[in-house]
Amino acid sequence: MSCETPTNGMIGNRIPVRDARMKVTGQLKYTADMKLPRMLHAKVLFSPVAHAMIRSIDTSEAEALPGVRAVVTYKNSPDTPFNCCGENIDETKNERIFDQHIRYVGDKVAAVAADTIQIAEKALRLIKVEYEELPFYTDPEEAMKEDAYPIHEGGNIAEVVNLGQGDVDAGMKEADLVYEDRYSLPAVHHGAIETHASLAYYDANGKLTVWSPSQDAFAVRVNLSRLFGLKMSRVRVVASAIGGGFGGKIDMIVDHVAALLSIKTGQPVRLVYTRREDIPSSHSRHQMIVYLKTGLKKDGTVVAQDFNVVINAGAFAGGSSSVAWAMGGKVFRIMDTPNIRFKATEVYTNCTCGAAMRGFGSPQVFFAQQRQFNKIARDLDMDITELLLKNLKGERGVDLRDGTPLGDVYVKACVEKGMELFDWKKGLEEQAASKAEGGRYRVGVGMAVAAHGNGVFGVHPDTTGIILRMNEDGTVVLSSGCCDMGNGSVSLQGQFVSEILGVSLEDIEYVQADTDTTLWDLGNYSSRGTYVSGAAAVKAANALKDMLIEEAADLLPEDPDRIVFHDGKAWSLNYPDRSATMAELAHHAHHKSQRDLIVAETFASRAMAVSYGAHFVKTQVDTETGEVKVLDYVAVHDVGTPLNPMSVEGQIEGAIQMGLGYALSEGIVRDDKGRVKNSTLRTCHMFTADEMPPIEVALVGKPEETGPYGGKSIGECSVVPAPAAIVNSVSNAVEGDYHDLPLRKDVVLAGLQK
Repeated sequence: MSCETPTNGMIGNRIPVRDARMKVTGQLKYTADMKLPRMLHAKVLFSPVAHAMIRSIDTSEAEALPGVRAVVTYKNSPDTPFNCCGENIDETKNERIFDQHIRYVGDKVAAVAADTIQIAEKALRLIKVEYEELPFYTDPEEAMKEDAYPIHEGGNIAEVVNLGQGDVDAGMKEADLVYEDRYSLPAVHHGAIETHASLAYYDANGKLTVWSPSQDAFAVRVNLSRLFGLKMSRVRVVASAIGGGFGGKIDMIVDHVAALLSIKTGQPVRLVYTRREDIPSSHSRHQMIVYLKTGLKKDGTVVAQDFNVVINAGAFAGGSSSVAWAMGGKVFRIMDTPNIRFKATEVYTNCTCGAAMRGFGSPQVFFAQQRQFNKIARDLDMDITELLLKNLKGERGVDLRDGTPLGDVYVKACVEKGMELFDWKKGLEEQAASKAEGGRYRVGVGMAVAAHGNGVFGVHPDTTGIILRMNEDGTVVLSSGCCDMGNGSVSLQGQFVSEILGVSLEDIEYVQADTDTTLWDLGNYSSRGTYVSGAAAVKAANALKDMLIEEAADLLPEDPDRIVFHDGKAWSLNYPDRSATMAELAHHAHHKSQRDLIVAETFASRAMAVSYGAHFVKTQVDTETGEVKVLDYVAVHDVGTPLNPMSVEGQIEGAIQMGLGYALSEGIVRDDKGRVKNSTLRTCHMFTADEMPPIEVALVGKPEETGPYGGKSIGECSVVPAPAAIVNSVSNAVEGDYHDLPLRKDVVLAGLQK
């Protein structure tokens, strides 16, 4: 797509998300707010053991309880394997709605639909289950051993991904210095305000309708169709308002359970997880262990890198394969290192399923790389910024494996701008002074760079469909195959339509991700919102504009190439006093041309642009308690044209909050029985508002040639550099070398004692 020139002032405007008023007034309906006549309430019985076969299950007392309408287990549910992740929906299928084989604490054992939640909860307590417990593993390196007990038939290694370029072994031999380190990163809960929820209704006509806060409504439809033997025309999935996704609502978590109960009862069934159910039972960011070997010359030129990653896939295949392949691809797109080898081993364990989470594996792999570069720079007595600038890709960078262009690459500009805004030199002086003083509190500065792609071009058909229809009064209905997650992607589509047609945002209404009424969309993930789905809106708006030009040329009359649109009208360039309102054009189309003003367009991405960022951090470390306080933060990103600066800044600030928690406080903790110990938001230790540092956001770069109006995505890239930058800062403050997240007080103190 060529980089269009804006004419109506909508590009670059600071515009709130389209449903902001509905949210702040409490009028926006989430799935948990929805009610239907005769609606039943569902509850799930979760496994208390990490690995077992169900020897017996007795539901008779629960079924006899007044008010209970259905009880489902593996005995009366489809025995059809599926993959819960839309991106891997046709790959490894080893999950069932209910299974006699239990694979983690929190696995689904049974579910109840009843007249009230209280009755459903009481019914769960009446279900009697006898388990035959089996050996279990929460450590992927234990689970991958040859003699480990198999969690799935065929063993515990789900897949091994190998990627590479050049000759890594030869590169290591040529290197003057070789570094080898091990880094570990925990599983993390997504922390969305809204827990997983679903409302399903199987009606008398045999139509299943599901309202779900799903990031991938069309994939959910495919899975439900297959599980219940229904034609897709008999399955409708509507993406309801999403109270936060971050990747956690890509996979099908509860929709199939609600649907099964509705099919059994013929009544609507709503299932909403409590927080204590959601954290141990839904999916998480992948725990990973990264072994990294880097070879370089004495002048800092990196000649080879060897990544060996162990991925905790959890109990089922899910989206682990896509995460492994995607994170592997990123390491080839940031530096011009001639020799790179990447290996990732996905391992089944008796933990919750690993899933997509903001960054899709990039935070883990770049944490290891940028942490090791910090160590190397210190050893070489070289500024890390100098080391990075020597090795980062230039403005017209390509993937050296096959020469694929990476779009406009301004990662070096991010570093240089960040150094200026942060006053990097002054920060280093403050760090040195703090060390010299030798007091209780040490100040450190750190930075890191990272990359993240835009869409999945080259891996999957990367398409989004948009329908635009003009009403009789000239207002527009935008039906989008994708949905908003608070990131403003559908709002941005409205901006594009407003810009191209010259209509106000107030005259655009939205329909999002309804499998019966919108065109197909690959899914709301992989940073597709701006680069791919936004481009789809541009394509559809231009198609509708062409129709309007035809009407205006006849109505005004005027030569088609002398017609422009602004202020809700079509205008003649030759006769400035000659114009027609959108309502007049719609009337002309209906009564003269005898047609509807409607277009349906699908955009398929044909390129891969990469977004980049550099983060700079100042921290203070209390050497007596191990407490880390973040004092200052500067984030500089290459997003092409900032299409909506308010949205861009909000995404970056939110990502930094997520990165701070990942680095310093968050991480799912399990006891020796495999049970999650921190199953509340309080015990998850996400950063709160009063813990946040001052944040300065800056943007660099030029319009991305392949992006809509020059734009690139930012939602995921904005979190990727954060953990490494933060831990680099702490390590520099105390002259340590921390390898394991989260960097809680006890970890900091242990490092200081070393």
